[in-house]
Amino acid sequence: MATKEDIKFLNNPKIGQKVKKYCRFRRFGIKYIDFKDTDFLMSFINEQGKLLPRRITGNSMKYQRKVAIAVKRARYMGLLPYLADCLK
Repeated sequence: MATKEDIKFLNNPKIGQKVKKYCRFRRFGIKYIDFKDTDFLMSFINEQGKLLPRRITGNSMKYQRKVAIAVKRARYMGLLPYLADCLK
């Protein structure tokens, strides 16, 4: 007879458990989002150059708006491209 140590799971037993999303700006106390920091802003943009929504990034509404404004300013200044095939 097999013991509990011998039984291997075919899939991860933690599948289905929700991971609590958090606003990284509130957690780390970031007040200002700099549009010149392109490496930081790249984490909020997908491969096509589109902004990622709040439900994926976990940002609060206030900081999602600030991120959107910072990305748009960086695009206008030429620091980030409007369109890209493989941005990352």
